[in-house]
Amino acid sequence: MKKILLLGILFISGSVFSQCEIQNRNYPDGSMMYYVEPVNFYWTESKDLKGGVTTDKENYYLALQPSPFPEKPLGNKLKGDCEMKLSNDSTYHLEHFDTRYMDHDSVMQVLYLIDKKQLEDFLNLEAISVKINMGETEGVRTYVFKLHKSAIQEQLACFLKDIEKNKKEK
Repeated sequence: MKKILLLGILFISGSVFSQCEIQNRNYPDGSMMYYVEPVNFYWTESKDLKGGVTTDKENYYLALQPSPFPEKPLGNKLKGDCEMKLSNDSTYHLEHFDTRYMDHDSVMQVLYLIDKKQLEDFLNLEAISVKINMGETEGVRTYVFKLHKSAIQEQLACFLKDIEKNKKEK
């Protein structure tokens, strides 16, 4: 009976925090990005960080949504790279790719390119922290991941599994 109850709880918790529902969005520049709904990595009353993995099916990006964020003119100037620390205690440099305002400017999303040489580590190691350069007014903001440390791993695995499935269908 205890095993059935445990399996039921695991099934329900897995379905509540589903990391493999791939969605897509067309952008005004004609590009299409595939993504999984952002998850909370860090949350307090004064600041939070959501994010996840997104791809154009050629490259993978870490999409981060820090809050609070600068208004559009200042936010569009955010071009700095970020540093991500993984559970092997190594720090990975991620190159800034784009800064976008979404949902009627209520969300700012910064995309960082995950180098192909880094994919294996991001697929196998949990996220520990990230340092984001928030520009001249604030400088570097550090977020220590308190929630969903394995979300990046799970989302990358989901995208790679989807790509393999699509290759087999062709």
